[in-house]
Amino acid sequence: MSRDLALAAFAASTGAHVVSAPRGARFGVFLDSFDAGRFTADLAGRGFRFVGRSEAGFPPLLTAIHDPPPGLFLRGDGGLELLAGTGVGVAIVGARACSAYGAAVARMLGRELAAAGAVVVSGLARGIDAEAHRGALEASGPTVAVLGCGIDRDYPAAHAELARRIGEHGLVVSEYAPGVEPAPWRFPARNRIIAGLARATIVVEAREASGALITADFALEEGREVFAVPGEITSGLSAGTNALLRLGATPLTAASDVLEALDLTPPEAPALELGTDAEAVLALLRDGPASADALTRASGLEAGAVGAALVELELAGLVAEAAGVFRGVMPAG
Repeated sequence: MSRDLALAAFAASTGAHVVSAPRGARFGVFLDSFDAGRFTADLAGRGFRFVGRSEAGFPPLLTAIHDPPPGLFLRGDGGLELLAGTGVGVAIVGARACSAYGAAVARMLGRELAAAGAVVVSGLARGIDAEAHRGALEASGPTVAVLGCGIDRDYPAAHAELARRIGEHGLVVSEYAPGVEPAPWRFPARNRIIAGLARATIVVEAREASGALITADFALEEGREVFAVPGEITSGLSAGTNALLRLGATPLTAASDVLEALDLTPPEAPALELGTDAEAVLALLRDGPASADALTRASGLEAGAVGAALVELELAGLVAEAAGVFRGVMPAG
């Protein structure tokens, strides 16, 4: 472990991306002076841990990728078993500037997959990533957030509370030691770890040049399952996911698509009792998106009744709204 830790510490001191021992004399000099015991004690004092690539607790799925990191820095109360293969890791990734529909789908998938026993893996970023984590937390399930900066940072800072909650149920991990600042090139590198920890990767929404597609590419290179949520052909947020579908990704229309592929049993769903008005509005939305005014005309209900029905459906996670247009969210089963 000490050599793995030395590699990670050397990467932090140089600002370089290091996955194997450099040949130059500089690393040899660093190795001679590196005090693994002191470094480990300092980590522990700050509430961090480190698992090296050569240790038994290192995730076997991550070991299998062609450039696994020297190790992972960890924080949180979750055990190494979340990473070491006893849990079924599923990555959920997508656009930072996602739609309300995409956010609702990511949250639903995180919730349903975690409830079925999957470990939801994502990147703590705004948008799809954060909603996937939140969904897993709603199911009191474990979730793993992979950082593109030092383990001592919450990035973005606005997600510090979300990171704290993730730590209570799971783990925040990074290949980068404390003190490493976020940099644009570190996030594509981070994405290989998100894909590497998961048996399957789901892309919810992605533009043509989205970083989520990099995660999907890594997963495909490793022979892992890739799912994509189909989107509207006129939406830029669907360009990346629809392109993945053309390349052979598996269409995802319900959480059960993933559960079946991973041999996971969906939990017994509690009976959902909707009011008569909510049932009528939901039936209309199954035919396509609509505004509240259109729903009022089509249903024959009073405007106030339609508004109350939409609130009921949104609270049940069955409907998402964006720019005044309501859409039905895919069923979990």
